[in-house]
Amino acid sequence: MPTLPVTIEMIRAAAERLAPHIVATPVLEHPALNKQVGGRVFLKCENLQRVGAFKFRGAYNKISKVDPKAYPGGVVASSSGNHAQGVAAAATLCGLKSAIVMPKDAPPIKVARTKAFGGEVVPYDREREDRDAIARALCEERKAIFVPPFDDPDVIAGQGTAGLEMMAEVARRGVKLDAVLINVSGGGLASGIAVAVKDASPSTDVWTVEPAGFDDFARSLASGKPERNDRLSGSICDALMAETPGKHTFAIGTALMKGGVSVTDDEVRDAMRFAFEELKLVVEPGGAASLAAILTGKVPVEGRAVAALISGGNADPAQFAKIITRAA
Repeated sequence: MPTLPVTIEMIRAAAERLAPHIVATPVLEHPALNKQVGGRVFLKCENLQRVGAFKFRGAYNKISKVDPKAYPGGVVASSSGNHAQGVAAAATLCGLKSAIVMPKDAPPIKVARTKAFGGEVVPYDREREDRDAIARALCEERKAIFVPPFDDPDVIAGQGTAGLEMMAEVARRGVKLDAVLINVSGGGLASGIAVAVKDASPSTDVWTVEPAGFDDFARSLASGKPERNDRLSGSICDALMAETPGKHTFAIGTALMKGGVSVTDDEVRDAMRFAFEELKLVVEPGGAASLAAILTGKVPVEGRAVAALISGGNADPAQFAKIITRAA
C-alpha cells in the first residue's frame, strides 16, 4: 500500500488536541431502525457535535496550529455552511479572526450561525464566481491563512477522530462491523474515517454516499482517476456538492474504500422523516445521505452490522418543516 497523507498516529494526535473542546457524540443503535433493515445499524451522531456538524473537528485541528504572528489577519475559508461554522467557532476559540466565502444560496440558518460564531461572511455566486479565487485574494489582502474544507492532512486527521470514537465504542459493545457508510462531498470526513476504520478493523468495508447526479467521488473510485460533476448545484444536499475529490482524499479513497453509492433527494427526504419520527433526531439533508443509503438497501444490511455517519443537523427550519410534514 502506498504511503498515505494521513496516518492513524495523526488522527490520535488530533484527538488529544481536540479532547478539551469536542463533544464525544453518541453512537446510536435503535430497534426501530434495526427492524426496518433486518440488521444492526450504528449511527455516529455528529449532528449533535459542536456547531451541529463534524466540521468543527477538522477546523479546530488545523486552526489550533496557526501562528497569529505569522497570520495577523486570521483565517479564511470557503463553504456552503458547516465548514464555515466550524472554522468560525474554532477561530474564535483560538483568538483569531475569520472570513468565510459562502454561496448566496446557502441555507440562511447556516449563514446566520456562521456570523453568530464570530465569522465574517463574504457572499458569492457559485454558478458564476470562483470561491477559491475570492478566498485567495482575501488571504493575500489580509495576511490570513486558508483553511481548506477537506483536502488538507490536518483537516482530514481532525475529521478522522469521529471514526476513532465510533470504532472504539462499537468495539466496546463487542461488535465487528461489516461496513461503514460515510456522506461525501470532497472526502475529508470519509478519508479520515477510512483511516481510523481500517486501522481498527481491516476487513470492514468503507462506502461513500453522495447525492444522485453529484457522485464524483464514487465515479472516481470506479474509474481510478478524479472525475468531475457537470453541475455545482441542484440537490437538497447542499453540503455534499464538491466539484471533484481532493488530491489527498482521493489517494486515501483509492487505497482504503470499497466503492460509492448515491441517493436521490426523495430518498434523503424519507431518511430525514425516519430520523425525526423514529429516532427523534434532527438531520439536515446532507447529513441524512448515509441513512438514506441504509434504508434503501444501496449497501446490503440484512443480517449484517453496519455503521453510518449522521454528519450534520443544521437543517433549514422552513425546509425541514415541509419535509417532515410531507409538504415537500
